[in-house]
Order: sequence, then C-alpha cells, then structure tokens
Amino acid sequence: MVRQRGRQLDAQARQRTVKRVLLVTLGLNLLVMGIKAAIGLATGSLSLVADALHSLTDGANNVLGLWVSRYSSPHPDRDHPYGHQKFEALGALGIAAFLGVACFEILQGAIERLIVPGKGIRVTGVEMALLVVVLLINVLVAVYERREGKRVDSPLLIADAYHTMSDIWVTLAVLAGLLGVWLFKWQWLDVALSFPVAGMVAYSGWQVLRQNLPWLVDESAIAPEAIYTLVMTVPGVINVHDIASRGLVGRQCFVEMHLVVSAPDVETAHQITEEIEDRLEAQFAPVRVMIHVEPPSYVSPHISYEEEEEEEEERRRKREEGLGTSI
Repeated sequence: MVRQRGRQLDAQARQRTVKRVLLVTLGLNLLVMGIKAAIGLATGSLSLVADALHSLTDGANNVLGLWVSRYSSPHPDRDHPYGHQKFEALGALGIAAFLGVACFEILQGAIERLIVPGKGIRVTGVEMALLVVVLLINVLVAVYERREGKRVDSPLLIADAYHTMSDIWVTLAVLAGLLGVWLFKWQWLDVALSFPVAGMVAYSGWQVLRQNLPWLVDESAIAPEAIYTLVMTVPGVINVHDIASRGLVGRQCFVEMHLVVSAPDVETAHQITEEIEDRLEAQFAPVRVMIHVEPPSYVSPHISYEEEEEEEEERRRKREEGLGTSI
C-alpha cells in the first residue's frame, strides 16, 4: 500500500521562484564576470583572470539550473512514479563539476606563471574600487540565493549559493593580492594567492557533492532502528522487519517495511497501517510509505537487510570452517 504524504510548497510556485532567482543571479554573475575579465586583462593579473573564469562558471551554473528546474518536480507521473527531484541533485553535481574545472584552471595558470614569469601587474585605484563593488555584488547574490533556496527547499539554489560563496572568498584573496601589488609592489603575491584560491574552490565542490550524493545513490535516509522503535509503539503491531528507506529527510523520503499485525480483519489492519503512516509523517515529513502486511504467524528477526547479509555471511563462514574440518 502506497500513499503520497507531505506538506510541500505548490510545485509550480516553487519552480517559478527557482526560475526567478536563477535569472536574477545570472544577470548579476554576467556583470561580475565582465568587470573581472576587463580589469584582469587591463592589469595582467593572473589571479583576477582566474577569478573571472570562476565567475563564468557561475553563469554557466545558472543556465544549467534553469534547464534543470524546468524538469524537476516532487510530484509523480507515469514515467517518473517517484517524482523528479533527482533532476535537481543532478544539476547540483553539474555545479560541482564546474567547480572542479575552475580549480584546475586556476592551478594550471599559477604553475605556468611560476615557470614562465609574465609582465608586471599594473593596478589603479579605480580598478580596486570596481573590485570592491564586484565583491559586494557577490555577497548580495550569495545571501539572496541561499535565503530563497532554504525558503523553497531547493538543493539547486543552495548548491549554487555555495558556489557564489566560494566566489566571494576568491575575490577577497584576489583583492588582497592586488592591494599588495598596488601598495608595496609585491608582484609575487598575485601568483602565491592563486593556490589558496584553488583550495577554496575545491572545498566548495566537495560540499556540493557531500550534500547530494546520498540522494542519488539511495543511501539509507532513516536508521532502520529508529523506524522500528516508532512502529512498535503502535497498538496492534506484533513485528516489523525488512525496513528500508531512501531520499533525504526534510526533502522527500520513501520508506518500505514488512509488518506483522494482530488484526481480526483487513479493515483493522488498514487502520494500523494508517496510524503508522501518520506517525512517520509527523516525524520525517514529507514521506511516502509502502507497507506489506503479513499474517500473525509470520516470524522474522531481521530489522533491515544489513542484518540478513551479516547472518548469511556468518552461515557461509561456518560452512567453510566445517568443510575444512572434515577434510
């Protein structure tokens, strides 16, 4: 028996919000990229050109996000009975890939500059002021996108906000380097700061991967023991076993279980499963629950599949030991 549960924002309204946020941030990211690229070419700053490349990935991420948000939806249909939310997770992985490319390009440029030094960097007060404006725009974009992403529960917007946060740290590092060049003529500082910039970018990519891989690989969302404890408190439940869950708590969870109940008829058994679903919904919403009801005579000691695998491995080991002894 499967029931759709959950208290979510209207899917269409949510998608409109995601689209609006992505369009706004796309425009601002393109503006930021243009300013950085122009100043980087004018000054000859390696770190600033790398930063402009990083901002280019911001814009590409927004375009990717617009495509993904068009097709992602929590509601099932004939072809996607479990909804379309993994499209957002796939989009987030695309952002992580862009971050990896940006990190590689920054490191490559820094190493090339160490091997073959370029011309000296020339920086003016006007260019420094423009970079401060760019920094403020990045802060605005990150705060706005993260706030809206949490409000509508969009992993895509939250992941993109992480990317923009990395852009803030990159821009701060570049500003520090150019300030040293401008005030103290420390030409080496521009190359030296390119390496920690690459580290910041790589860390942002790891954060995005860490948050979305569990959803894509169907990692257990809720500990089987937690579900077992909750279900066993429902009157009429004799045993629950073969518990499985996937998804992410707070975004969308799917729970499956086999249930043994003490019920004189189907209607009573149905009422017990309804109570279980209500309790799971109250604690882990939104959640969809599938319950397979078995007769009272059925007995199983397995809470989850891991226990079955461990016991099977133990039986196999004993058989092998017994065979070795007989030989």
